[in-house]
Amino acid sequence: MDLLLQLISKKKVSINDVPIMEIIEQYLEYVRQMQDDNLEVSSEFLEMAARLLYIKTVSLLPVHEEAEKLVEELRGELTEYQDCKMVAGKLQNQAKGFDYYSRPPEEIEVDMTYTRIHEPFEIFKAYIAAVGKGKRKLPPPIEAFRGIVAHKIVSVSSRIGFIIDKFKNKKKQGFLSFFEESESRSEMVATFLALLAMAKAKRVQIDGNGDDVEITLLEGGEESIEIDE
Repeated sequence: MDLLLQLISKKKVSINDVPIMEIIEQYLEYVRQMQDDNLEVSSEFLEMAARLLYIKTVSLLPVHEEAEKLVEELRGELTEYQDCKMVAGKLQNQAKGFDYYSRPPEEIEVDMTYTRIHEPFEIFKAYIAAVGKGKRKLPPPIEAFRGIVAHKIVSVSSRIGFIIDKFKNKKKQGFLSFFEESESRSEMVATFLALLAMAKAKRVQIDGNGDDVEITLLEGGEESIEIDE
């Protein structure tokens, strides 16, 4: 734009009176000269050159209404750019001698009313996040240790007594029947260890495989067994 305005100023006429096609020729010649002299041509120059070359090409067509429209657009942009430069120059002159402009602070009334609308689930997530951050440094509640401290300890000896009582009605029982009434994993493990201890002491006999395993109480199986727990 600066180069176009410079070329127009040499004509000493207004932008509306200058022959645009002549200015286009001068601009394109200027860019070609820069390229011939191996000077670095910026992208802005090349972009404007391509635009002007397109206007020139369109103007050579038999019907060149588009060219006239493009020329008028270019005239308007040049006029606006010239006016902006003029205003910028005046502001620069007025600003000489001033490093900055300042004014006393003014109190601004701010409406603190929260106007956003949230889904209930979003509010719930925000609440959980806030509560979680607030309690991270607090010690865990007693309930967190209840599963450990208050955990029922099941001894193998007690499960041996349970197994012997189960044989009172029938001397042969299915393997899985000993676990049907278990209330916890510890109870199931203790029952399994009790069966192994009784089998090792030859108080019971284990037969079968898979789901058909059966436990038979041998003679003298009711007697107590010493278990190291």
